[in-house]
This record gives sequence, C-alpha cells and structure tokens, in this order.
Amino acid sequence: MPKDHFPGLTGSQVQTFIDNGYVKLDDAFGRDLAQRCRDELWAEIGLSADHPEAWTSPVIRVPFKSSPAFVEAANTRCLHAAYDQLVGVGRWLAPTGLGTFPIRFPSPDEPGDDGWHVDVSFGLENPDFMEWRANVKSSGRALLMLFLLSDVSPSDAPTRIRRGSHLAIARELLPYGERGATLRQLSAHGYCSTAECPVDLAVGAAGTAYLCHPFLVHAAQPHRGQKPRFIAQPPLLPRSEYDPSLPPSPVQLAIRRACGLAA
Repeated sequence: MPKDHFPGLTGSQVQTFIDNGYVKLDDAFGRDLAQRCRDELWAEIGLSADHPEAWTSPVIRVPFKSSPAFVEAANTRCLHAAYDQLVGVGRWLAPTGLGTFPIRFPSPDEPGDDGWHVDVSFGLENPDFMEWRANVKSSGRALLMLFLLSDVSPSDAPTRIRRGSHLAIARELLPYGERGATLRQLSAHGYCSTAECPVDLAVGAAGTAYLCHPFLVHAAQPHRGQKPRFIAQPPLLPRSEYDPSLPPSPVQLAIRRACGLAA
C-alpha cells in the first residue's frame, strides 16, 4: 500500500540523495495502480502477458500517458512530500501523467539503447537530439524519476545507476555556464569521469519510485530474464528557473558541493 501517512524523507535519506544522487522510495504508489498502468500499456502496444511468443522486440517505447491511473501514480501524498523536500515547496509542477516507457522484453538480441547517458533537459526543439542541452542550474528539469510499474529483480533488466556520478557531471557543466553543454559534448568522452563510480541497480517491487538528481548517469541493459519489465522515466518539471534568493534545495546543494561552492 502507498504511504498515506508518509512522514517525509528522513534526514539520512535526504543526505543519501545529495551524496549518491538518488533515493529509493518503496510503496510510493499502489500495486493496484501499477497493475492498471501495465494493463493500459499492454493495450497500447497490442501485446499480452499471456502470449510471450509475440514478444519479438527487445524493447518497445511508449511516449506518454495521461489517463487517470498514470496521473494518480505520479501524484501520491508521499511523492508530493518527497518532491517538496528534494526540490523545494512550490518549486515543481505536479505531473500530468507519466512517460516515457521503455518496455523491455526477454530477448537474446541487443536493445541498442543501453549506453551510459545523462538526460538533458532543454533545447528539445532541435531536431538533432544530440544538440539537446543541460546546464549547471538544471534548467528544465527538477528531478529524473524512475517509476517501477512491474516487479524488477536483478534479472529483469533494471536500470543501472552510477552512484555519485551527478557530482562529476555538475563539475563538467560548470564551465559551460547558462548556455549549457549539448548531449554530444557531454558524451564525447563516454562519461569516463564517472567510470569508477559504483553501479547500483534500480530494483524493487511494483510501486517503487527512484527519485534521482537530474545529472545522474544511468543506463539500460539487455533483458536476459523471464518477465517483461515496465517502468516510466519521467522528469519532474520545475515551476520556474533557479532563484538564488531562495534557500538551496538538496538538488542545488549537491551541485554546489560538487562545484566547491558554499552551501
């Protein structure tokens, strides 16, 4: 069951977010909601859990869903409380749904989308996605989020996370200023600055959410297990540009720490 009386993230959890770049929130939304979301996604892609012979692609992507189940899953009381703690009260926009959905199927084939990367957040009008940008203020993105819509074990192609990589990316973005760096510039060296970061796996029961720093380096992986994996990976959008007159949020504290600035 979701945490109807969620007291908020503990101080230790907030510090873990600052240090590691993410916090795992169990029971962030209900298993029943996860099931409703999966049912809609099965219908969207024209496949069924009962007919695995039709699972011929290693991954199928669905862009965005705004039906009631998806809106409800993204807006539980405990999630709103965590958004407030990590981003700041009044500094984020309530999600209007969830997406995108990389639905991964057991397959011997390579998915072709399993490289390490950072999710960029503005300049998305450019038809060349390698020119999309991120800057050290994280304009256009308050959080990266992973919503587990199915149970995800280590054998179910969980998202790989380079723990603490957000700090290295903040330092790399600093010289680019407000204009930011393109995805092409960020990926030019294969994210080698984060290669020594420990790798964690985004595993958990359906209803789990991973709330991640926008600069966290992460990657998909081939699915060699048995059950399809359903997740959503939406951004949490900021209400406005970073306001230096407000107390820094944990997202901003992590950036300031990485760049050697006083909190």
